[in-house]
Amino acid sequence: MKTKILTFTLLICLVFTATAMAAKPIIKADQQYFDINTGLYMLNGNVYIEIKNRIITAGQAKVSMSSLEVWGFGGITVTQDDIYFTGDNVYVHGPSDRATIEGNINFSRTNIKIAADRVDYNWRDKNAVFSGNVQVLQNNNYFTADSIKYNIETNTIL
Repeated sequence: MKTKILTFTLLICLVFTATAMAAKPIIKADQQYFDINTGLYMLNGNVYIEIKNRIITAGQAKVSMSSLEVWGFGGITVTQDDIYFTGDNVYVHGPSDRATIEGNINFSRTNIKIAADRVDYNWRDKNAVFSGNVQVLQNNNYFTADSIKYNIETNTIL
């Protein structure tokens, strides 16, 4: 009986350790330091942040590991699977699974391209709300709008 309990306990510990390690972010940059006054990691040059299967690249970024927030600046990209956003700035709030990208937004995936001034993306419901000078090219059809809501999971404009 003791052997079964010990084996079960070790198995549970192994599962929790593997789960915790799978969620650990990968953060790379040409220059980085931790600012003890703000509690932020300051990253500069070829910034690369990966957590789960989400990747953010930028010229510069600030990262809060305690609040799971990222502020990226200068030629940013946000990718996940076949989803690809580019823009000038990004703010990611990890706990709510939301990202806001501003400035020269370009979104592309198979059969659709969207350009806008801003996009708010929610990883939970898979909806992206594009606003400001929205231009859409979908299956060789082009149109413009002030704002559109696009569901990434169903690949449809709502």
